[in-house]
Amino acid sequence: MLGDRAGAEDVTAVAFERLYRARDRLDPRRGTARGMLFTIARNAALDELRRRSRRAPAKDDPELVRDSYADDALARVEQRALVAEALAGLNPRERELVLLKFHGQFTNGELARVLGTSESNVGTRLHRALTRLRTGCEQLERERAA
Repeated sequence: MLGDRAGAEDVTAVAFERLYRARDRLDPRRGTARGMLFTIARNAALDELRRRSRRAPAKDDPELVRDSYADDALARVEQRALVAEALAGLNPRERELVLLKFHGQFTNGELARVLGTSESNVGTRLHRALTRLRTGCEQLERERAA
């Protein structure tokens, strides 16, 4: 997301520190510690990208000049944030199904075995969850544009 290893290492350190400080507030009903870590890391990366964009570029220092790569990275980060927010709007069963399919890279057959249901039922449930996810993303985009 940041486009440089040193920045990514700094953001990773910040994310683990924030998770450690928030350990007393972890609520298993709201998600896993791993999920919270990814959310914190995404937010820390967004903060860093925003901080970099506010910094005035020096004309003679090409490292400080914002380029199209940074703009693309920020757009990807914003899109991921939008999807993450829309995912949070799904019910836990839908969210689990979508995350297993796309983050866990499970096939529909593997999902059917894990969930104890038929492959066609998995496909139907996945289609419905993705439709709700897409609708949630579109609604969030309209809200942000307004």
